[in-house]
Amino acid sequence: MVEAESIIEIPFHDVDVMRVAWHGHYAKYLEIARCELFEQFDYNVPQMEASGYAWPVIDMRIRYAQPLHFQQKVKVKATLVEWENRLKVNYLITDAQTGKRLTKAYTVQVAVDVASGEMLYVSPDILFQKLGLKS
Repeated sequence: MVEAESIIEIPFHDVDVMRVAWHGHYAKYLEIARCELFEQFDYNVPQMEASGYAWPVIDMRIRYAQPLHFQQKVKVKATLVEWENRLKVNYLITDAQTGKRLTKAYTVQVAVDVASGEMLYVSPDILFQKLGLKS
C-alpha cells in the first residue's frame, strides 16, 4: 500500500466570513496530497503525460465531518487502495496537532489513451511497473 501525507495551513483566501474553509476548496487539498502520493512511485502528471496516458478523476466523494478553519494546520493523508482497473485513492484529513478526524474522502481515476482518446478498462502496464509489480 502506497501512502503520503501533506501538511496544509488553511489560507485566508479559502475561508468565508466565519473563517471556515469553503467546501469547494477541499478538492484542492486532496489534489495536493494526491500529487505527493504519486511522487512516491514516480508517476505524477509529467510522467503520466510522458507515458501517453491521462488519468482524469471520474468520481469524488467527500464526507465533511468537521469544518476546517483559517490558519488551522491539517494533515491530509492519501492512500492508494486500488490500481488494477482504476486508481482509487482514499483520503483522511485530520487536525495536525490533535489528530482529530475532520474529513474523509476518495477519488477514482481511469486511464485514457491520449492518442486515441479511449478509456482503458485495465490499468496500463506502466502503472504496474511504477508500483514495482512488473519488471
